[in-house]
Amino acid sequence: MEMESAVAKQSIPLLTPYKMGRFNLSHRVVLAPLTRQRSYGNVPQPHAILYYSQRTTPGGLLIAEATGVSDTAQGYPDTPGIWTKEHVEAWKPIVDAVHAKGGIFFCQIWHVGRVSNSGFQPNGQAPISCTDKPLMPKMRANGIDEALFTPPRQLSIEEIPGIVNDFRLAARNAMEAGFDGVEIHGAHGYLIDQFMKDTVNDRTDEYGGSMQNRCKFALEVVDAVAKEIGPDRVGIRLSPFADYMESGDTNPEALGLYMVESLNKYRILYCHAVEPRMKTVGDISASPHTLMPMRKAFKGTFISAGGFTREDGNEAVAKGRTDLVAYGRWFLANPDLPKRFQVDAPLNKYDRTTFYISDPVVGYTDYPFLESTA
Repeated sequence: MEMESAVAKQSIPLLTPYKMGRFNLSHRVVLAPLTRQRSYGNVPQPHAILYYSQRTTPGGLLIAEATGVSDTAQGYPDTPGIWTKEHVEAWKPIVDAVHAKGGIFFCQIWHVGRVSNSGFQPNGQAPISCTDKPLMPKMRANGIDEALFTPPRQLSIEEIPGIVNDFRLAARNAMEAGFDGVEIHGAHGYLIDQFMKDTVNDRTDEYGGSMQNRCKFALEVVDAVAKEIGPDRVGIRLSPFADYMESGDTNPEALGLYMVESLNKYRILYCHAVEPRMKTVGDISASPHTLMPMRKAFKGTFISAGGFTREDGNEAVAKGRTDLVAYGRWFLANPDLPKRFQVDAPLNKYDRTTFYISDPVVGYTDYPFLESTA
């Protein structure tokens, strides 16, 4: 029976082993970084121990939810931080629980930039960005409330090294908390993406204008983090094709290609790219674009995310379009997702109304497992 099971597993591309640098992965199904808003007062909570350990398999890669690098990085209620000693200590038992089950755990570090308002900022100040262009109000994920954004303040050239240093220190703190590495959040309209995208960045100095200038901040962050913890423990998430939070680019193909070719110089571990079909987060649509030029140019591990099913995830791996596939909503609702993929079991439906509530159990750790695997 064990022999048959092993053969069946090998025939499923998503469940084949993969060597990612120093890490030996037993399968290619990755937990995508998912904001859950259950870290009260920006402090990770004990209930996250169960949430992450439920989704851990021996040799499986998990990427923690976006985690703030400083007190100016916040834009949503109750998202975790990693800029204080208290944050580091709160993360430790969560990381330990993942490691106890044999998982590999990366911390996604982020700064929201202008996707914020003065209520989240120290002393009620304006959010910082590459620009002073404000964001239009947005409907929240619950479809009821409206998110309001304070017009941002454009960072001066002299301030930018301090923000880079915040990312460096966050990476150091992540390692102290026991994480295996960090993923730099360079996607979805947050600070790094704001600098990169030409519909947002209207600077006329060395951080604006040309593509090289717009990507300068992102690459300075990569350089600082890689030097701090080692490039073999660093990944980055990019979404050149997305227009989330009014952050589109007029030439996303060139932007994505320039970034991965530049990243090769730093020899970082992986690039985690969002499929072009995910134009706006949660909205899947047909796209004539492809990640293949980025995939071919990048010399490290390539992770794809964005609307994957079991079938097209298997196809993407089988045809060499990616090394690993990150799953968000399906992994949220199916803590045993790799097992369900193995036996081709039905998936639990996710409940979007509970994605961003503060309940420590509901929509968080109460999704059922397959019988006999809980």
